[in-house]
Amino acid sequence: QVQLVESGGGLVQAGGSLILSCAASGSIYRVYDMAWYRQYPGKQRELVALISHGGNANYGDQVKGRFTISRDNGKNTISLRMDDLKSEDTAVYYCMAGATPMESLGIISNYWGQGTQVTVSS
Repeated sequence: QVQLVESGGGLVQAGGSLILSCAASGSIYRVYDMAWYRQYPGKQRELVALISHGGNANYGDQVKGRFTISRDNGKNTISLRMDDLKSEDTAVYYCMAGATPMESLGIISNYWGQGTQVTVSS
């Protein structure tokens, strides 16, 4: 199957920057869209940024102009550079990948990482 591992979360002051990384591994045939979501306590996950296999990126309104998503298709990794962080960016951030594993050719499923905490202090 496909496993996603995130890294880079932590505590940062408001106005600071942080970079999150996510690596997909396992018996992967192909990775399609990859994305970052975040979740506030008691709320549903919301899309932060998504990037297609071809590199087209889309952002949630709350982070446009402050966050930048990028990917390396050769390594099946994505990164999220977060600048000008605000207290409202405090959340658990999850990596998501649409992927086809080698043992399930023709099937695209969404896979999720375990989440990484980002805390912005004001």
